[in-house]
Amino acid sequence: MSTKKRLDLYLVERGLCKSRTAAQRAIVAGLVFVNGQRVDKPATPVAEDAHIELKERPRYASQGGFKLEKALHTFHVDVQRKTCLDIGASTGGFTDCLLQHGAAKVYAVDVGKGQLDWNLRNDPRVVVMEDVNARYLQLEQIGEYVDLVTIDVSFISLRLILPAANLIVKPAGDVIALVKPQFEAGREHVQRGGVVKDPEVHRQVLEELAQSAMRELGFSVMNATFSPFKGPAGNIEFFLQFVNESGVKVSLDFESLVAEAHHDL
Repeated sequence: MSTKKRLDLYLVERGLCKSRTAAQRAIVAGLVFVNGQRVDKPATPVAEDAHIELKERPRYASQGGFKLEKALHTFHVDVQRKTCLDIGASTGGFTDCLLQHGAAKVYAVDVGKGQLDWNLRNDPRVVVMEDVNARYLQLEQIGEYVDLVTIDVSFISLRLILPAANLIVKPAGDVIALVKPQFEAGREHVQRGGVVKDPEVHRQVLEELAQSAMRELGFSVMNATFSPFKGPAGNIEFFLQFVNESGVKVSLDFESLVAEAHHDL
């Protein structure tokens, strides 16, 4: 009968992890498989002849990181040494992306609890703010103005979230918001399964959000792009870049942007 040891010890002994701490993090993150089965408890006893596999960690905590990465590059937004606020952090895709692009600090705000990636939760650069409704977020809760606000929310319109961003972002600071048409368009435009397919509705959503932000918040709309892949239900999503400064004139062709998104996705 083969002897057994703790899984975290085997990971170190076999050279799969540099330390027990690293091994424990990988196990808890769900990256370790024993004989083809995921094991998420470091103390799990494992036979010495077991096949242990360490899956490569995805680049970001969620696909959201890849979405934001495209927006940062398209908008030429540099987050090096910046203080950021991530509204709707969830598992932390946006937060992870910001950190990997050099952000000094990220306030990770979400209405839920216990969703943020374990590694991000324990990163000293991340201020975890769970069980917080961003619609009512106040500057006093953050304690400082931030250079950049990113937004990825569901089941609520951005029109109800942008005012909070306006209170907290510095003058001339950026706000990058993920636009989900199914939560912005009227119910009559949302098809079964919560999908908005009409390009004209997409254009209207972008146009109305842009006009609302300029008129009601004094933002300027600087740029727009589409997400590199669709949302879970198959919705095409977009990004809008706002700057907390009024009067900046930029001509955006939402019709062409929507057409490109529908062609590419």
